[in-house]
Amino acid sequence: MGAIGAGIAALGAGIGVGMIGAKSTEAIARQPEAAGDIRTAMIITAALVEGAALFAIVVGFLGL
Repeated sequence: MGAIGAGIAALGAGIGVGMIGAKSTEAIARQPEAAGDIRTAMIITAALVEGAALFAIVVGFLGL
């Protein structure tokens, strides 16, 4: 059962990071002068999503 939860967490993280990348690319296309700020926010947000997903995967494998 824990492997299913870990798989769902990984799937959710993949979808989340994909959406972050898509929306940030769209934002950079609309406002190229803000590319640096958008890229920085994208990297920080993606790191937070990956951290939360890693935590969820560990919890799923431990069965807590």
